[in-house]
Amino acid sequence: MALRTAQTVGAERAGAPDGLPWIEDAARIAPQDARELSKHFFDSLRVLEEGTPEYQYARNTLIEMNLSLVRFAAGRFRNRGSGDMEDIVQVGTIGLIKAIDRFDLSREVEFTSFAVPYIVGEIKRFFRDTTWSVHVPRRLQELRVDLAKAKETLAAGLDRDPTVKELAEHLGIGEEEVTEGLVAANGYTAGSLDIPADSTAPTGRATGARTYADVLGEPDPAMETVENLHTLAPLLGGLDARERRIIDMRFGQEMTQAQIGEELGISQMHVSRLLSRILRRLRDGMLTQD
Repeated sequence: MALRTAQTVGAERAGAPDGLPWIEDAARIAPQDARELSKHFFDSLRVLEEGTPEYQYARNTLIEMNLSLVRFAAGRFRNRGSGDMEDIVQVGTIGLIKAIDRFDLSREVEFTSFAVPYIVGEIKRFFRDTTWSVHVPRRLQELRVDLAKAKETLAAGLDRDPTVKELAEHLGIGEEEVTEGLVAANGYTAGSLDIPADSTAPTGRATGARTYADVLGEPDPAMETVENLHTLAPLLGGLDARERRIIDMRFGQEMTQAQIGEELGISQMHVSRLLSRILRRLRDGMLTQD
């Protein structure tokens, strides 16, 4: 997988903002030094205009300096059995970038404490979305684990596989929910698409036999966008006129926060806080409806 993160400071950058040091290779900064330097860079990031070379320098340097947090968090998932470590680090870096964009010094919280949950959350989401062969709701993914433990416990005592009723009684849930969980568990691993579509056909593929791959349709990448927009529409309708205007200027007209501030007669920092609040409401709303 490819993720474009901050690169070593080079000729493209116009220079460090006043009050910030010029760092040639921020990735080599020791974690303890990075913690102190990050405070100064975050302080400058609050007053710099988004989109300027100075803003990009401060933001990119923050990313590079704190990559050690990503490597630390990724190490916890080294033996998960799936996912290349480079992929895990790249996914964790997405979490780091989100944390940098959302961090506020006024919270009086150490950035490391703020960032690690974002990083770990992205990595966990990566494993949740890639280790299952098909998309299964998180509730059923967790139920699969509970069912596996219950089956092992009951089988040891019964000397046979437990029934659906026995599993339901052991877990304190309904039989229908157990059945749903067992069916969903089939999505954890996938069979070969080269298996003949006729289940009565022999294991070996006969000449001219039609397989599942032969009749499989192609995914439409636009479907996820349609689903997201369908979910988002009523949430946008719940915003007031000013909030909808800010969303339109930021994502419809692709205006910077500084430009939005000029349009509305408020500061860039005020725009940033408004956007964070609005996006948090929309995100929470979509997660609730998922």
